[in-house]
Amino acid sequence: MRISTVIPVYNEEGNLAAIHQRLSAVLQQVSSGSDDHEILFVNDGSSDRSLPIIKGLAAADPHVSYLDLSRNFGHQVAVCAGLDHAAGDRVIIIDCDLQDPPELIPEMLLRMDEGHDVVYAKRRARAGESTMKRWTASLFYRLLSRITSVDIPVDTGDFRVVSRRVVEVLRQMPEREKFLRGQIAWMGFSQTSVAYDRAAREAGDTGYTYRKMIGFALDGITSFSDLPLKVATISGFLVSFISFVLMIYALWSRFVWKVYEPGWTSLMLSVLFIGGIQLIAVGIIGEYIGRISNNVKQRPLYLIREKEIRTGKD
Repeated sequence: MRISTVIPVYNEEGNLAAIHQRLSAVLQQVSSGSDDHEILFVNDGSSDRSLPIIKGLAAADPHVSYLDLSRNFGHQVAVCAGLDHAAGDRVIIIDCDLQDPPELIPEMLLRMDEGHDVVYAKRRARAGESTMKRWTASLFYRLLSRITSVDIPVDTGDFRVVSRRVVEVLRQMPEREKFLRGQIAWMGFSQTSVAYDRAAREAGDTGYTYRKMIGFALDGITSFSDLPLKVATISGFLVSFISFVLMIYALWSRFVWKVYEPGWTSLMLSVLFIGGIQLIAVGIIGEYIGRISNNVKQRPLYLIREKEIRTGKD
Protein backbone atom coordinates (compact mmCIF):
# COMPACT_ATOMS: atom_id res chain seq x y z
CA MET A 1 0.00 0.00 0.00
CA ARG A 2 1.30 3.42 -0.97
CA ILE A 3 0.13 6.64 0.69
CA SER A 4 0.19 9.95 -1.17
CA THR A 5 -0.32 13.31 0.53
CA VAL A 6 -1.42 16.27 -1.58
CA ILE A 7 -0.74 19.71 -0.10
CA PRO A 8 -1.83 22.88 -1.98
CA VAL A 9 0.46 25.80 -1.20
CA TYR A 10 -0.19 29.51 -1.62
CA ASN A 11 2.16 31.89 0.23
CA GLU A 12 2.85 29.48 3.09
CA GLU A 13 6.59 30.00 3.60
CA GLY A 14 6.16 30.10 7.38
CA ASN A 15 4.38 26.73 7.57
CA LEU A 16 6.21 24.51 5.08
CA ALA A 17 9.02 23.28 7.31
CA ALA A 18 6.63 22.56 10.19
CA ILE A 19 4.10 20.61 8.16
CA HIS A 20 6.86 18.62 6.47
CA GLN A 21 8.35 17.67 9.83
CA ARG A 22 5.06 16.69 11.44
CA LEU A 23 3.71 14.96 8.36
CA SER A 24 6.92 12.98 7.77
CA ALA A 25 6.84 11.69 11.35
CA VAL A 26 3.24 10.56 10.95
CA LEU A 27 3.78 8.91 7.55
CA GLN A 28 6.85 7.02 8.75
CA GLN A 29 4.70 5.72 11.58
CA VAL A 30 1.94 4.38 9.30
CA SER A 31 4.09 3.25 6.34
CA SER A 32 5.36 -0.29 6.01
CA GLY A 33 8.49 0.58 4.03
CA SER A 34 10.75 3.44 3.01
CA ASP A 35 9.04 3.84 -0.38
CA ASP A 36 5.46 3.51 0.83
CA HIS A 37 4.62 7.19 1.07
CA GLU A 38 5.04 10.43 -0.84
CA ILE A 39 4.44 14.09 -0.04
CA LEU A 40 3.34 16.14 -3.04
CA PHE A 41 3.40 19.93 -2.67
CA VAL A 42 1.46 21.93 -5.28
CA ASN A 43 2.68 25.52 -5.45
CA ASP A 44 -0.31 27.53 -6.62
CA GLY A 45 1.43 30.66 -7.87
CA SER A 46 2.92 31.74 -4.54
CA SER A 47 4.57 35.17 -4.51
CA ASP A 48 6.70 34.55 -1.39
CA ARG A 49 9.56 32.06 -0.83
CA SER A 50 7.31 29.01 -0.79
CA LEU A 51 8.74 27.50 -3.99
CA PRO A 52 12.45 27.71 -2.98
CA ILE A 53 11.58 26.18 0.39
CA ILE A 54 9.69 23.35 -1.31
CA LYS A 55 12.66 22.70 -3.60
CA GLY A 56 14.91 22.57 -0.55
CA LEU A 57 12.64 20.02 1.10
CA ALA A 58 12.60 17.94 -2.09
CA ALA A 59 16.41 18.02 -2.27
CA ALA A 60 16.72 16.81 1.33
CA ASP A 61 13.86 14.30 1.40
CA PRO A 62 13.39 11.70 -1.36
CA HIS A 63 9.72 11.35 -0.40
CA VAL A 64 8.95 14.95 -1.40
CA SER A 65 7.75 15.87 -4.90
CA TYR A 66 6.32 19.13 -6.14
CA LEU A 67 4.36 20.83 -8.88
CA ASP A 68 4.78 24.52 -9.65
CA LEU A 69 1.69 25.88 -11.39
CA SER A 70 2.16 28.72 -13.87
CA ARG A 71 -0.08 31.07 -11.83
CA ASN A 72 -2.62 31.05 -9.04
CA PHE A 73 -5.45 28.80 -10.23
CA GLY A 74 -7.17 28.50 -6.85
CA HIS A 75 -7.18 26.02 -3.98
CA GLN A 76 -9.53 23.45 -5.51
CA VAL A 77 -7.70 23.35 -8.85
CA ALA A 78 -4.35 22.99 -7.05
CA VAL A 79 -5.72 19.98 -5.19
CA CYS A 80 -6.94 18.51 -8.49
CA ALA A 81 -3.45 18.96 -9.98
CA GLY A 82 -2.03 17.05 -7.04
CA LEU A 83 -4.60 14.27 -7.41
CA ASP A 84 -3.72 13.94 -11.09
CA HIS A 85 -0.09 13.21 -10.15
CA ALA A 86 -0.55 11.28 -6.91
CA ALA A 87 0.38 7.60 -7.22
CA GLY A 88 -0.90 6.26 -3.90
CA ASP A 89 -3.62 3.71 -3.30
CA ARG A 90 -4.77 6.07 -0.58
CA VAL A 91 -4.51 9.82 -1.00
CA ILE A 92 -4.54 12.34 1.84
CA ILE A 93 -5.65 15.91 1.15
CA ILE A 94 -4.48 18.41 3.75
CA ASP A 95 -3.86 22.16 3.80
CA CYS A 96 -0.49 23.66 4.60
CA ASP A 97 -1.56 25.96 7.43
CA LEU A 98 -1.55 23.19 10.11
CA GLN A 99 -5.09 24.00 11.18
CA ASP A 100 -5.78 20.37 10.30
CA PRO A 101 -3.45 18.20 12.43
CA PRO A 102 -1.43 15.55 10.55
CA GLU A 103 -1.50 13.50 13.77
CA LEU A 104 -5.13 12.65 12.96
CA ILE A 105 -4.09 10.68 9.87
CA PRO A 106 -3.39 7.31 11.61
CA GLU A 107 -6.92 7.26 13.00
CA MET A 108 -8.33 8.17 9.60
CA LEU A 109 -6.39 5.34 7.94
CA LEU A 110 -7.68 2.90 10.57
CA ARG A 111 -11.23 3.94 9.74
CA MET A 112 -10.49 3.38 6.06
CA ASP A 113 -9.36 -0.17 6.93
CA GLU A 114 -12.97 -0.82 7.91
CA GLY A 115 -13.91 -0.67 4.22
CA HIS A 116 -14.62 3.01 3.62
CA ASP A 117 -13.58 4.85 0.47
CA VAL A 118 -13.61 8.28 2.12
CA VAL A 119 -12.70 9.31 5.65
CA TYR A 120 -13.15 13.04 6.22
CA ALA A 121 -12.29 15.10 9.27
CA LYS A 122 -15.30 16.74 10.95
CA ARG A 123 -14.67 19.91 12.95
CA ARG A 124 -15.99 20.17 16.51
CA ALA A 125 -14.45 23.61 17.10
CA ARG A 126 -12.67 26.23 14.96
CA ALA A 127 -9.95 28.14 16.82
CA GLY A 128 -8.39 31.34 15.50
CA GLU A 129 -11.36 32.33 13.33
CA SER A 130 -13.67 35.29 13.74
CA THR A 131 -17.25 34.85 14.84
CA MET A 132 -18.40 36.20 11.48
CA LYS A 133 -16.39 33.63 9.55
CA ARG A 134 -17.59 30.75 11.72
CA TRP A 135 -21.19 31.91 11.40
CA THR A 136 -21.10 32.38 7.62
CA ALA A 137 -19.38 29.01 7.10
CA SER A 138 -21.94 27.24 9.28
CA LEU A 139 -24.79 28.98 7.47
CA PHE A 140 -23.42 28.09 4.04
CA TYR A 141 -22.96 24.38 4.72
CA ARG A 142 -26.38 24.02 6.30
CA LEU A 143 -28.01 25.94 3.47
CA LEU A 144 -26.20 23.82 0.90
CA SER A 145 -27.31 20.60 2.61
CA ARG A 146 -30.92 21.81 2.42
CA ILE A 147 -31.04 22.89 -1.22
CA THR A 148 -29.13 19.99 -2.80
CA SER A 149 -30.07 16.36 -3.29
CA VAL A 150 -26.50 15.34 -2.38
CA ASP A 151 -25.74 14.64 1.26
CA ILE A 152 -22.75 16.95 1.72
CA PRO A 153 -21.38 16.65 5.27
CA VAL A 154 -21.49 19.86 7.32
CA ASP A 155 -18.57 21.28 9.31
CA THR A 156 -16.00 19.62 7.06
CA GLY A 157 -13.27 20.89 4.78
CA ASP A 158 -11.04 19.15 2.28
CA PHE A 159 -8.96 17.37 4.96
CA ARG A 160 -9.67 13.73 4.18
CA VAL A 161 -8.30 10.40 3.00
CA VAL A 162 -9.72 8.94 -0.22
CA SER A 163 -9.24 5.66 -2.00
CA ARG A 164 -7.72 5.21 -5.43
CA ARG A 165 -11.08 4.72 -7.11
CA VAL A 166 -12.35 8.01 -5.69
CA VAL A 167 -9.32 9.75 -7.22
CA GLU A 168 -9.95 8.11 -10.58
CA VAL A 169 -13.60 9.23 -10.58
CA LEU A 170 -12.58 12.80 -9.67
CA ARG A 171 -10.21 12.83 -12.63
CA GLN A 172 -13.18 12.05 -14.90
CA MET A 173 -15.15 15.08 -13.75
CA PRO A 174 -14.39 17.84 -16.28
CA GLU A 175 -16.10 20.84 -14.68
CA ARG A 176 -13.88 23.86 -14.03
CA GLU A 177 -15.72 25.23 -10.99
CA LYS A 178 -14.44 22.59 -8.60
CA PHE A 179 -16.18 21.86 -5.31
CA LEU A 180 -14.38 18.71 -4.24
CA ARG A 181 -16.22 17.95 -1.03
CA GLY A 182 -19.48 18.05 -2.97
CA GLN A 183 -18.12 15.98 -5.85
CA ILE A 184 -16.83 13.33 -3.47
CA ALA A 185 -20.17 13.21 -1.63
CA TRP A 186 -21.97 12.92 -4.98
CA MET A 187 -20.15 9.66 -5.75
CA GLY A 188 -22.02 7.86 -2.98
CA PHE A 189 -19.14 5.59 -1.98
CA SER A 190 -18.89 4.55 1.65
CA GLN A 191 -17.86 7.55 3.75
CA THR A 192 -17.27 8.15 7.44
CA SER A 193 -15.83 10.85 9.65
CA VAL A 194 -13.31 11.46 12.41
CA ALA A 195 -14.04 14.36 14.78
CA TYR A 196 -11.36 16.85 15.83
CA ASP A 197 -10.84 20.38 17.12
CA ARG A 198 -9.42 22.66 14.45
CA ALA A 199 -6.43 24.72 15.55
CA ALA A 200 -5.47 28.26 14.60
CA ARG A 201 -3.00 28.91 11.77
CA GLU A 202 0.63 28.35 12.69
CA ALA A 203 1.89 31.30 10.62
CA GLY A 204 0.85 33.70 7.89
CA ASP A 205 -2.58 34.88 6.82
CA THR A 206 -5.35 32.88 5.25
CA GLY A 207 -5.68 33.06 1.48
CA TYR A 208 -9.46 32.69 1.75
CA THR A 209 -10.70 36.27 1.72
CA TYR A 210 -14.41 36.98 1.94
CA ARG A 211 -14.45 37.56 -1.82
CA LYS A 212 -12.98 34.10 -2.43
CA MET A 213 -15.37 32.58 0.10
CA ILE A 214 -18.34 34.07 -1.76
CA GLY A 215 -17.01 32.72 -5.06
CA PHE A 216 -16.45 29.31 -3.47
CA ALA A 217 -20.00 29.32 -2.11
CA LEU A 218 -21.38 30.20 -5.56
CA ASP A 219 -19.38 27.35 -7.11
CA GLY A 220 -20.82 24.92 -4.57
CA ILE A 221 -24.40 26.09 -4.98
CA THR A 222 -24.42 26.29 -8.79
CA SER A 223 -22.61 22.95 -9.13
CA PHE A 224 -25.06 20.98 -7.01
CA SER A 225 -28.37 22.83 -6.99
CA ASP A 226 -30.74 24.45 -9.47
CA LEU A 227 -32.80 26.00 -6.66
CA PRO A 228 -31.64 29.57 -7.51
CA LEU A 229 -33.12 29.16 -10.99
CA LYS A 230 -36.38 27.89 -9.49
CA VAL A 231 -36.42 30.85 -7.10
CA ALA A 232 -35.97 33.21 -10.06
CA THR A 233 -38.87 31.53 -11.88
CA ILE A 234 -41.17 31.60 -8.85
CA SER A 235 -40.25 35.25 -8.19
CA GLY A 236 -41.19 36.08 -11.77
CA PHE A 237 -44.63 34.50 -11.37
CA LEU A 238 -45.11 36.19 -7.99
CA VAL A 239 -44.21 39.64 -9.33
CA SER A 240 -46.45 39.10 -12.35
CA PHE A 241 -49.34 38.24 -10.02
CA ILE A 242 -48.72 41.33 -7.86
CA SER A 243 -48.52 43.50 -10.97
CA PHE A 244 -51.79 42.05 -12.26
CA VAL A 245 -53.50 42.81 -8.93
CA LEU A 246 -52.17 46.39 -9.00
CA MET A 247 -53.42 46.79 -12.56
CA ILE A 248 -56.92 45.64 -11.59
CA TYR A 249 -56.85 48.00 -8.59
CA ALA A 250 -55.81 50.94 -10.79
CA LEU A 251 -58.56 50.24 -13.32
CA TRP A 252 -61.18 49.81 -10.60
CA SER A 253 -60.15 53.07 -8.93
CA ARG A 254 -60.24 54.93 -12.23
CA PHE A 255 -63.54 53.73 -13.68
CA VAL A 256 -65.60 52.53 -10.68
CA TRP A 257 -64.56 54.55 -7.64
CA LYS A 258 -63.64 57.58 -9.75
CA VAL A 259 -60.82 58.18 -7.27
CA TYR A 260 -57.47 58.81 -8.78
CA GLU A 261 -54.65 61.28 -8.50
CA PRO A 262 -51.91 61.87 -11.03
CA GLY A 263 -48.86 60.85 -9.00
CA TRP A 264 -45.75 58.89 -9.31
CA THR A 265 -45.29 57.05 -5.96
CA SER A 266 -47.08 53.83 -6.84
CA LEU A 267 -45.65 53.89 -10.35
CA MET A 268 -42.07 54.28 -9.12
CA LEU A 269 -42.48 51.60 -6.47
CA SER A 270 -43.84 49.17 -9.03
CA VAL A 271 -41.14 49.90 -11.59
CA LEU A 272 -38.33 49.62 -9.07
CA PHE A 273 -39.72 46.43 -7.55
CA ILE A 274 -40.21 44.70 -10.89
CA GLY A 275 -36.86 45.95 -12.17
CA GLY A 276 -35.06 44.65 -9.08
CA ILE A 277 -36.58 41.18 -9.43
CA GLN A 278 -35.66 41.11 -13.12
CA LEU A 279 -32.05 42.05 -12.40
CA ILE A 280 -31.77 39.38 -9.71
CA ALA A 281 -33.20 36.75 -12.06
CA VAL A 282 -30.89 37.80 -14.90
CA GLY A 283 -27.92 37.69 -12.53
CA ILE A 284 -28.74 34.17 -11.35
CA ILE A 285 -29.19 32.93 -14.90
CA GLY A 286 -25.95 34.66 -15.87
CA GLU A 287 -24.03 32.78 -13.18
CA TYR A 288 -25.13 29.46 -14.66
CA ILE A 289 -24.51 30.57 -18.24
CA GLY A 290 -21.04 31.84 -17.29
CA ARG A 291 -20.13 28.45 -15.86
CA ILE A 292 -21.41 26.71 -18.98
CA SER A 293 -19.27 29.06 -21.09
CA ASN A 294 -16.16 28.30 -19.04
CA ASN A 295 -16.66 24.57 -19.47
CA VAL A 296 -17.36 24.54 -23.21
CA LYS A 297 -14.10 26.41 -23.92
CA GLN A 298 -12.26 23.23 -22.85
CA ARG A 299 -9.16 25.08 -21.73
CA PRO A 300 -6.72 23.16 -19.52
CA LEU A 301 -7.71 23.18 -15.87
CA TYR A 302 -4.18 24.23 -14.91
CA LEU A 303 -0.72 24.68 -16.40
CA ILE A 304 2.50 23.40 -14.83
CA ARG A 305 5.63 25.54 -15.08
CA GLU A 306 7.95 23.10 -13.33
CA LYS A 307 7.67 19.78 -11.56
CA GLU A 308 9.65 17.05 -9.87
CA ILE A 309 7.76 13.81 -9.43
CA ARG A 310 9.59 10.84 -7.94
CA THR A 311 6.87 8.23 -8.20
CA GLY A 312 7.15 7.47 -11.90
CA LYS A 313 3.67 8.98 -12.43
CA ASP A 314 3.50 11.70 -15.07
